[in-house]
Amino acid sequence: MPVPEGTTIRQARLEDIPTILKFIQDLATYEKEPASTVEATETSLENTILFSDSPSTTTLSPTRPARALLLFTPSPSRQPAGLALYFYNYSTWRARAGIYLEDLYVPEEFRGKGYGGALLAELAKEVVNIEGGRLEWSVLKWNEPSIRFYEGESVGAERMEGWVGMRVQGEALGRLAGRGI
Repeated sequence: MPVPEGTTIRQARLEDIPTILKFIQDLATYEKEPASTVEATETSLENTILFSDSPSTTTLSPTRPARALLLFTPSPSRQPAGLALYFYNYSTWRARAGIYLEDLYVPEEFRGKGYGGALLAELAKEVVNIEGGRLEWSVLKWNEPSIRFYEGESVGAERMEGWVGMRVQGEALGRLAGRGI
């Protein structure tokens, strides 16, 4: 679906931090988690996302690993209508970089306008530009509307049925880190 003419997608700027935080909180609610479980703050986002106008750094690093794209509706309203928060990853089999999409969020009132697809297309362009190997992400199993969208003809994503997501966090992370050899 083509997006409305005049729609803008750009790298996030420092001034966008409140919008990014609100979208993260709204996404938590959409994913059936209370927004209160979101630990991100404006300060932590400022310190961990590489913004296009960040005065302190111009490159990604272990402490600033993420980037964010924002989509804005056409003028005159120019409302923020979508977020793609991502980072670069690496495929050992392809020996090439790629992009991992951590979060894609379009508020309900803006869904069905092609904004999610436009954000994915922008990320796909970045992967192609860096001669990368893949664009990947995870989706909750119960989120059938998103799965249908991703598997549809406009995106063409494939389910990775043979893989199981794994995560170590919280106290388990501390225990694992303290095991040593």
